[in-house]
Parts: sequence; C-alpha cells; structure tokens
Amino acid sequence: MLNPQPIYQQWSIRGAWYRLSDAACIAAGLVIGVRGQPTTTLDHYVIVAAVAIIVYGLLSELVGLHRSWRGVSIRREILGATACWLLTGVLLLMLAFATKQTADFSRISMTTWLLLTPILIALCRGLTRGAQRIFLSSGYKARKFAIVGVNELGFQLARNIYASPELGLQLAGFFDDRPPDRNPPIPDELGSRLGTIADLVQSARDGQIDRIYIVFPMRAEDRIRGILEQFADTTASVYVVPDFFVFQLLHSRWSDILGLPVVSVFETPFYGIDGLLKRLSDLVLGDIALLLAAVPMAVIAVGVKLTSPGPVFFRQRRYGLDGREIRVWKFRTMTVCEDGPDAVQAQRDDPRVTRFGALLRRTSLDELPQLFNVLGGSMSLVGPRPHPNALNEEFRDQIAGYMLRHKVKPGMTGLAQVNGWRGETDQPEKMKKRIECDHRYIREWSLWLDMKILMKTVLVVFSKKNAY
Repeated sequence: MLNPQPIYQQWSIRGAWYRLSDAACIAAGLVIGVRGQPTTTLDHYVIVAAVAIIVYGLLSELVGLHRSWRGVSIRREILGATACWLLTGVLLLMLAFATKQTADFSRISMTTWLLLTPILIALCRGLTRGAQRIFLSSGYKARKFAIVGVNELGFQLARNIYASPELGLQLAGFFDDRPPDRNPPIPDELGSRLGTIADLVQSARDGQIDRIYIVFPMRAEDRIRGILEQFADTTASVYVVPDFFVFQLLHSRWSDILGLPVVSVFETPFYGIDGLLKRLSDLVLGDIALLLAAVPMAVIAVGVKLTSPGPVFFRQRRYGLDGREIRVWKFRTMTVCEDGPDAVQAQRDDPRVTRFGALLRRTSLDELPQLFNVLGGSMSLVGPRPHPNALNEEFRDQIAGYMLRHKVKPGMTGLAQVNGWRGETDQPEKMKKRIECDHRYIREWSLWLDMKILMKTVLVVFSKKNAY
C-alpha cells in the first residue's frame, strides 16, 4: 500500500520569518540610534522606519534575499543583506535631499542607525542559521535521501550534503543495478550500498525514502528515463544530478525559459546581489583609493612631463567585459605610445622604457590612473588583468578557454598577479598559468577573495618581482 508523504513548501514560514526579522532589525536599529538624541517628533521617525522597511523589502524581493539559503554559506547571506541595506540607505539619503528633510534628523542618530542595522540583521540571520542547524542536524524533521549510482559524482554529492546539515537530509544509502565489482568502493564515512534500484523503488513506495538523487552520466539518457518511469509510481522527490564534471564549468547556474530548464556552463558570477556587492565595493574602495592617491598622482604627472617629451597619460585599447573594447588609462612610461596589432609587450631592460617610467613600472604606480576606469565602470579593482589586443588575438587560438576570462570586468590586480604570474608572458606556459588563475577567480569569486587579493597585492608591489 502506498503511504502518503508530506509535501514540503519552498515558500514557508522561513521566508515570512526573514521578512519579519529584517523589518524588526531595521526598526530596532532606528530606536537605538535615536535614543537620547531626538531632534524631531516621533511621527517623523515612524515614517522614516516605515519607508526604510518598504524600500528594503522591495529591494530584497528583487534580489531574492528572502529565498531559502540552504546550502549557501552564511557569509554570502549576510553580505547580500548588508548590500541590500546599504543600497536602501543610499536611496533614503537621496529621498531626504529631494524632500529637504535632512535638517530634521540628527546626523549622529542616522549614521548609528545605518551602521547598526546590518549588524542586527547579520546577528539575527546567524542565530536563525544556528537554530536551523541544531534542529536539523539532531534529526528534527530530517528527510531521508538515497543516491542512485555508485560513482565519484555520488560520493561528492554525499560529502556536500554531509557538509550542509542545515539541509535536514540523512543519507539512507546507495543503490545501483550494476554488479558490485563494477562499482568503485564506497568510502566508509559515506555509508554503504543497500541494494538495487528495484529495492529503492519499493522503499520509496513504502514511504521510507523522501528524496532520490540520480547521479548517472548524461550519456545514460535511456537508462535514466527508465528509472524515472519506475519512480513515477512513488511520491518521493526525484532529482537528476547532471554529470557536468566533463566540462570546464564557469559559475554555472540554473534558470528557465517559459518553464524549460536551462543551465549555464560559462557564466559570470556577478548577477543579482553578487553583482551589486561587486559594484558597491568598487565604488567605495575606488573612491577611497583615488582620494589617497590624488596627491601622488599629481606628483607623478609632473615627473612624467618633466623627464621625457610626450603626453602624461597613455590610453591603450584592450578587451573588457564580454570582449568589448575599452580604453585603459596608464601613466606613460615609454618613449612610444604603441596601440596597434603590432604592439610589443614590455620586456626586461626594454630600451623604450624611460628612467622615470622604469621606476613607475617597478612600483606599479603607472597603473593608478586605472582608478578612473574602475569608477567609470569599465574595470574593477580585482579581476583578470586586461591584455593588449594584440596579445589577446595571439593566445585565444592557442589556449583553450582563453576568452572566458572576459566574462568579468578586467581588474587593476588579480589572482594571477598575486600568485607570481605577473609581468611578461614570453612563453605560452606562462600565459596558460595566468589563464588558469583567471578561471579559478571566476569560479571561486567572493567579496572576501577580492579583499585577500587586494591585501596581497600590496606585498607583491613591494617585492617588485617581474615588474619591468
């Protein structure tokens, strides 16, 4: 007899809790911020809190902030909420200026509110995650899952689920129709093989299995279709895990076109809230960097002009995001301004480099004008370094996946540069290593990775290695 199984809602109490808790944190932050420093009536603060909650709520819905974050790191969740609140603050400030209400509120109170609210939201979401992890890892409402297929993909899936106890899943075991001697041995920590697919079908019909993952390779289409037909006689949730390890994935994600599922194989990581975070960090840190570098840049400009004839700045055509051409700013360090298909990459002891230019190149100070590119949006502080167009055309046919580095904006510094692949790429192997770092950066991007690269860049610049 077929036992009924519970239906799990994707939009559940969790989403409502996130909405309510975020609103409560915004209100609480304002109450704490204005405590002891009231400069206007209570009604004004109530209106401000209501507007902030509405604006934040609309933005959070647009970027999917209240969706289920199961399987996603708490750091990304908190960064997403913080970015959403910062954008809310910017919009509120613009609204206050437009309505000429800025004088009615204490600057200290408003600043405290803007800084305290994301801390409260982060604390609340962290506590929520902790409570979820405790309940689910202790077996509370845990759902049993099975893996169809004894292979490396299945092992990796089991490890990933074990590392995410907040998913609330418990592994029942592996199932496969092939003889055991044709399967790789299952690691002891991942459980064991419990039987054939027919055994799993019966367990699912008896209500013992809630979720099933099929991990056969994509070429086994007929086999997968036959298995799905068997599981159609159960109420278990069935998932097919594509064997995409055969491809070089670059931030793949699922989406759909009028209900037809599609998966990206080559894609940028900067969409939705991540794109907003990346741009905000570029604007904030770029403004700070330009402010600190303004005087040194003025001194450098005078030095370039006095030490050699020619313009102070040099703009070179390079590939930007999606391969579109951009003009990259630099201080001129050579006696020539080559920008064509025959442009030659700088080499050690290059006679074209001026004496003052050599100093700038060793210290990477010639790159400072690229801050204008960053603030203008054609570059980022961190990303794959832009190559001269001639170099792009030379290597795009020699190195597989070379052009994928242009799925993100080029950066003033990058993972390749802080890992020793800086300077001249006179050998294909050097360029290959640089491209490997660029691909790794795109796959593993996080705001924390950007911060680490920026900090390491300072050490690399002072080492002066491969800078000429």
